[in-house]
Amino acid sequence: MAVDRLLPTAEARELIQLTRDIADKALAPIVDRHEKAETYPEGVFATLGEAGLLSLPYPEEWGGGSQPYEVYLQVLEEIAARWAAIAVAVSVHSLSVHPLFTFGTEEQKQRWLPEMLGGDTIGAYSLSEPQAGSDAAALTCKAAPTDGGYRINGTKAWITHGGIADFYNVFTRTGEGSRGISCFLVDKTTDGLSFGKPEEKMGLTAVPTTSAHYDNAFVPTERRIGEEGQGLQIAFSALDSGRLGIAAVAVGLAQAALDEAVAYAQERTTFGRKIIDHQGLGFLLADMAVAVDSARATYLDAARRRDAGLPYSRNASVAKLVATDAAMKVTTDAVQVFGGYGYTRDFRVERYMREAKITQIFEGTNQIQRLVIARSLAG
Repeated sequence: MAVDRLLPTAEARELIQLTRDIADKALAPIVDRHEKAETYPEGVFATLGEAGLLSLPYPEEWGGGSQPYEVYLQVLEEIAARWAAIAVAVSVHSLSVHPLFTFGTEEQKQRWLPEMLGGDTIGAYSLSEPQAGSDAAALTCKAAPTDGGYRINGTKAWITHGGIADFYNVFTRTGEGSRGISCFLVDKTTDGLSFGKPEEKMGLTAVPTTSAHYDNAFVPTERRIGEEGQGLQIAFSALDSGRLGIAAVAVGLAQAALDEAVAYAQERTTFGRKIIDHQGLGFLLADMAVAVDSARATYLDAARRRDAGLPYSRNASVAKLVATDAAMKVTTDAVQVFGGYGYTRDFRVERYMREAKITQIFEGTNQIQRLVIARSLAG
């Protein structure tokens, strides 16, 4: 079911319709096959890039779409309603462009930004390590200065699009403590960079998640983004936007589950009535709709604050927390609506439930979001 959206401009309305057309034609027909086979959908990101859907929140002068964040996130939600794994990867790509756009020099932007925003190259974000997830200050992967650049040694983990992406934002230790982290833009062809086998995940199986291993990999100084020691500032500034991306993905996933549940409830009959006409089930569907609509309103509020130049870090955490918890509940309830059929792989709702779980974990677990919110209240 297409969601009626309050959009700021006619251009934004046309963009949403374009997204729906592409998602319905290029994503929806192949998602089940690729997710079941756990195969990467070659050509999909080229299609999205050609349509300009990989660069929406960035300025036109660099090849972006110059769209407000509230519009970009609704595009992301539409993609997620057809294919959550693709939407997550699009969100991660946008997240990966943020360090260069926000902290890069003019020369660095001229060299790399147009191809990133044109869809010619796909990015990945490489912050976590096997023993350092939300605790970014605990990173151990090191970049040691050498003639003309740095030698990186160590392992990064949980990289969406790992091994496939063209460039990686890598956060490594160049000093001591929380101010000893720096950010590098690493090309996938770098000598000494290799990738582990894809993780065997509950969901989002069509887009690989891997580890990356750096064995004395040389990275030129010109590929350091920002100053030495500025890495955590860069990482955290990007994560606020990334959390909004995941919130939008979660809402799209929840909307898809709600749509499937309503359609099934209108077809299935028990005791001579459609099951949607039974009050117990009707109320369950109503609660699902409330959760979806509330979560959407929450991420849009945070996005509008971002667009207005207001502080939005706490709001991003609230949106990520509310939207992903809602997605987990709505997808679980969708399985309940389908009864025994919902527990089989003949219907999509069981996949939606598996996919929803990770949204509560990445870009900072929901426990971390509560910590961020609590600290903002204390401060």
